[in-house]
Amino acid sequence: MTMNVTFRQLRLFLALADTGSVSAAARLLHVTQPTASMQLREIADSAGLPLYEVISRRVHLTEAGKELARTARAIAGEWELFGQKIDAMKGLTRGRLRVAVVSTAKYFVPRLLGSFCAAHPEIEISLEVLNRDGVVQRLRDNLDDLYIMSMPPTDIDLEDQVFMPNPLLMIAPLSHPLAHRKKITVQQLSTERFILRERGSGTRMAVDAQFRKLRFSPLLRLELGSNEAIKQAVAGGLGISVVSRHALYERLEDDDVAVLDAEGFPIASQWHVVYPKGKQLSPIARVFNTHLLEQSQRWSDRAGRVTKSKGKAAASPRSTSRRR
Repeated sequence: MTMNVTFRQLRLFLALADTGSVSAAARLLHVTQPTASMQLREIADSAGLPLYEVISRRVHLTEAGKELARTARAIAGEWELFGQKIDAMKGLTRGRLRVAVVSTAKYFVPRLLGSFCAAHPEIEISLEVLNRDGVVQRLRDNLDDLYIMSMPPTDIDLEDQVFMPNPLLMIAPLSHPLAHRKKITVQQLSTERFILRERGSGTRMAVDAQFRKLRFSPLLRLELGSNEAIKQAVAGGLGISVVSRHALYERLEDDDVAVLDAEGFPIASQWHVVYPKGKQLSPIARVFNTHLLEQSQRWSDRAGRVTKSKGKAAASPRSTSRRR
């Protein structure tokens, strides 16, 4: 089969896949909707199979359409990589950096991006902040340059680099009876109500694993998908919780919470920056990866100021290649 499809038509189809709307795809490519519809029909005619269907005014890709979107994305990525390499040969640093991060990383990644942009003002940044499942799906679809999370999936071949500790602390209201006690046992926590992150989040996975290790079954009151909501619930006296140190203010009093000196805590978690094994990073992504490692020490020191007296929760940066 010979497909006569232009690069611009492939970009239009990618826009359709990303937006789920012909009119939105037309706006992104600066063409009229009739023109976009005509070009999409030409692509489908060339493929010889339906590429999408419209249900309730929303575009849904067929299996053939999904395969074309993957192929088009790979082609667009290679072309952008070529452009960045040419710019690098000319001594220029410009282009786009795509980073997807789990929601807890939003507390420090924007600042790291800010200092990176200050040094490289011509670079355009695309930052996706999602729950872990959303980031893992983007990783599977190879939609971004780099992915930042605390619990990378184990069923994907990855280049995996630990760049910063992510200590998970048990917190309670400032007025809680356990707030000033030392060496709290899990037995002393048996009657406490817990407010935990939603199942599937990196924090929840680490907490569940630690509780299993301690043979402790918490009394669960709430599951919430937001660190901010959890902090407010804890401060309001609804229960105790476990959150990343990076989700808290440097002065814990500003969150109206106290860190409990509980058995098995803090949990020694880490932040990982990952990308699919075999993926060729763009020059910009390589530069940002280096920047990430250089700047992470400052955030490690910040986290350590609270956890230092409670045992080690850090790991030195290391790079590994995993095959699953």
